[in-house]
Amino acid sequence: ELGKLNRKEIAALVGVAPMNRESGTWNGKRRIRGGRHRIRTVMFMAMLSSIQCNPVFKRFYEHLKAQGKLPKVAIIACMRKLIVVLNTMLKNEELWRQKTA
Repeated sequence: ELGKLNRKEIAALVGVAPMNRESGTWNGKRRIRGGRHRIRTVMFMAMLSSIQCNPVFKRFYEHLKAQGKLPKVAIIACMRKLIVVLNTMLKNEELWRQKTA
């Protein structure tokens, strides 16, 4: 499925897309849910390492933290960015380049 879906569909498939909980005038919090929890677990651990070693994801994580995001929220946003980049790489048959990430 990776490389065949668009960015919203792939994020929902992995379970890193925020889902609304709203009804009428009531507004709930947006949370991630569903998807494939094993992939999400592996990606979470990979992102913890990437934040320390990869300058692209480290910069993105620090940017989100500077905006006031909670650490876990920033990690999930980085996970979504990673899955979208991987999906695009497979779709376009490209290799990793830091400038495009």
